[in-house]
Amino acid sequence: MAPSSSVPGIGRRSAASRGGADEVEFEIKGHEMQFVEVELDPGESAIAEAGSMMFKDASIHMDTIFGDGSQASKGFGAKLWSAGKRLLTGESLFMTAFTHQGQGKARVAFAAPYPGSIQAFHLGEMGGALVAQKDSFLAAAKGVTVGIHFQKRIMTGLFGGEGFIMQKLEGDGWAFVHFGGAIVERTLAPGEVLHVDTGCVAAMTPDVDFDIVRAGSVKSMIFGGEGVFFAEIKGPGKVWLQSLPFSRLAGRILANSSPVAGGHGEGSVLGGLGGIFDGDNSS
Repeated sequence: MAPSSSVPGIGRRSAASRGGADEVEFEIKGHEMQFVEVELDPGESAIAEAGSMMFKDASIHMDTIFGDGSQASKGFGAKLWSAGKRLLTGESLFMTAFTHQGQGKARVAFAAPYPGSIQAFHLGEMGGALVAQKDSFLAAAKGVTVGIHFQKRIMTGLFGGEGFIMQKLEGDGWAFVHFGGAIVERTLAPGEVLHVDTGCVAAMTPDVDFDIVRAGSVKSMIFGGEGVFFAEIKGPGKVWLQSLPFSRLAGRILANSSPVAGGHGEGSVLGGLGGIFDGDNSS
């Protein structure tokens, strides 16, 4: 795939040497607001979350499918169960399949929904599975399944926050997920422990142990501003951490848009003063 002249490409990967059925060539472009451009051969397909497409070549056909298409040969009950599990992870009941029905190469691009980083994972090189935060799936090679991953411990389920219900991506092809802010990858040795804000756990390999622990003393929990619990991540395995969970971003936007917070909306103090001065100028 030829790099763009106006937007820098990041992490261009070629699947030609891998020889897998669920392989695509792709290029991640942009900085704060990224998108992934996928190149398809004739007859090759990619799946994506509904509403994530940015552009496509005319020879790529769009088809709405129930779930991720992995239940195509099964009954309606299995399809409904699979789609219902997807709803719990923040995804919709339907996905869109993009299939190249022309000649030569064709491209389709999928855009991130908010500032952050798009990460590409080759599931075949990770033991066939990845556990990611809910609502992070963006697109994948057709054949990758999108399911649900529950934390098994009761306390983790009650207080684990965003880490309780996560997505599980399975297959042997490329999967593209979107995380908030900057991403840090940590490889944990057996028994190595890392304490993380529950919203900052972006993804991990299935062998990583996920639990919650109390955030210090009662004083720290009440006045520390870091919440009541931490996520305790224990190796061996890999974990990806995000610097800006969407819940934190949404909370800051909401806090600064209220009149009490001094936002510049029509209902704010500054907005009201601006209206007064505008009225003076017009009179």
